[in-house]
Amino acid sequence: SSESEATQKLYGLDNPRTANFGRQCLMARRFAERGVRFIQCTHSYKWDQHGNLKVDHARNAEEVDQPIAALLTDLKSRGLLDDTLILWGGEFGRTPVAQGDDGRDHNPQGYTMWLAGGGVKPGIRYGETDDYGYYAVKDKVHLHDLHATMLHLLGFDHTKLTYRYAGRDFRLTDVHGRVVKELLA
Repeated sequence: SSESEATQKLYGLDNPRTANFGRQCLMARRFAERGVRFIQCTHSYKWDQHGNLKVDHARNAEEVDQPIAALLTDLKSRGLLDDTLILWGGEFGRTPVAQGDDGRDHNPQGYTMWLAGGGVKPGIRYGETDDYGYYAVKDKVHLHDLHATMLHLLGFDHTKLTYRYAGRDFRLTDVHGRVVKELLA
């Protein structure tokens, strides 16, 4: 309630479709301003469409596009984006082939995530799938690599987080992962 009407409108709080996620993004900005080190916004687990994909994904995009753009714009205007790492993604993508009439199955072989702020090179895309869109084939970033890169951006050397237990080495990136230097500003 202490935010200006313009800020509330920027985040889509005036629209029932964007208000829920908009509130989360606005709260994320406020938490970042106050030094909270980890913030998660969740779009209600709505992206797992095995059916009704066209309608549901269009609705999902409408619900999140304005608020996430507002968060990035707002963080940048306040000088917070340089020190705030944003990750947008899920644990898998969708197959390029239909499942049923209007759905798609899980695809962990080639999918998109994006990073912004926090030391990430702006305005680039990295990696490619095959012509069919099924498999990552060029500049593939494994989840271990993504985690190693994020830890690096947060000031940690993921290899130094290794500990031995029951005769096996463990760490946050398993015992794999490389920092993807091509993503760094």
